[in-house]
Amino acid sequence: MNCRHCSSELKKKFLDLDFSPPSNAYLTKEDLSKPEMHYPLRVLICDECKLVQTEDYTDKHLLFSSDYAYFSSTSTSWLKHAETFVNKSIDRFSLSNSSFVVEVASNDGYLLRNFVKNNIPCLGIEPTVSTAEISKSLGIPTLLEFLSENVALELATKGTKADLIIGNNVYAHVPNINDFTKSLKILLKPKGVISLEFPHLLNLVKYSQFDTIYHEHFSYLSLRSVDTIFRSVGLKVFDVEELETHGGSLRVYGTHLENDIEISSNVKNVLQKEIDFKLFDDKTIEDLGDKVDKIKYDFLSFLLEQKGKGKKVIGYGAPAKANTLINFFGIKSDLVPFVCDASKSKQNKFLPGSHIPVYHPDRIMDTKPDYIIIFPWNLQMEIESLLQYTKEWGCKLIVLLPEFRELT
Repeated sequence: MNCRHCSSELKKKFLDLDFSPPSNAYLTKEDLSKPEMHYPLRVLICDECKLVQTEDYTDKHLLFSSDYAYFSSTSTSWLKHAETFVNKSIDRFSLSNSSFVVEVASNDGYLLRNFVKNNIPCLGIEPTVSTAEISKSLGIPTLLEFLSENVALELATKGTKADLIIGNNVYAHVPNINDFTKSLKILLKPKGVISLEFPHLLNLVKYSQFDTIYHEHFSYLSLRSVDTIFRSVGLKVFDVEELETHGGSLRVYGTHLENDIEISSNVKNVLQKEIDFKLFDDKTIEDLGDKVDKIKYDFLSFLLEQKGKGKKVIGYGAPAKANTLINFFGIKSDLVPFVCDASKSKQNKFLPGSHIPVYHPDRIMDTKPDYIIIFPWNLQMEIESLLQYTKEWGCKLIVLLPEFRELT
């Protein structure tokens, strides 16, 4: 395989998580009797541009199907994050009712509804029917498409160009990252700004966040690789913020390369952090594999021990990251009989691969488990607060990353 960005031959392994089904392909009861596709989940690193990327991938239409089960509005903390960003952007970039905002992968309108509330014209570009329909119901103009260079050219020809283009947790999801980045440039007004958020590769390695690796994530991004890709199409990163979301993300701000705008010292500082951490060194990558193995064996030992004691261990949250972890660890319903999730789109379905059932959180009170694993560790505080009532019967909460531990 050649690098998705620079086309250099990929020779170096980053992490091998064996085989797994698509992590958001939740199953109905009827699906359980049908064949289920599993794909390699191996990640490689390019020696030239340092882009970390999945080795093999499935058709994007299989990953982002019409019944796509991830809805951004499920998390209250994520809604607040989006609202704060919008208010900040309106002030920083002097947005008004004469401006135009585009969000790529706008999901269920979780973010753009804040621009609608402020009477700022906007457009969502979203490929999944299930989420786009909700966005439209909120009065948000939504184009049901995958963004590509052709789509961007068609919009630009009609005069649709943006003062601000937003892409939250989409840049890692695109199989053709060069085409996607060109599309952003085409849609951007001469003095426009691009804002992209994505999990920072440095945190994935530093905190062993291997469960953020799944087929929908084609790329695992450092600031170094993003700046390289931007410059290859005539864009530049002029500022960057370090965020706590999704276990540690970057929000990069980009614009046309020719724009006379001062590059913030934040860019230099984050690039230096990647160098100081030795992010791309062979030893750093080898250490990550060893840490992942330790988490796996510690957790499996715990589950087997509790099974022997007759204790009940369940999960809370059924995000894609849970499916990566569960399938790589080989966990089935004999060790974790069910998980609970607040998202109606996942309830009464089954996790891909493991076929562990997903129930409404009410099931916790009915069964009174001894341990609850918080799979969406990035929402630990929010979920910990929701599960305070489980202390009534002595239930203990567990998180697995960056290491297996019991919360006190």
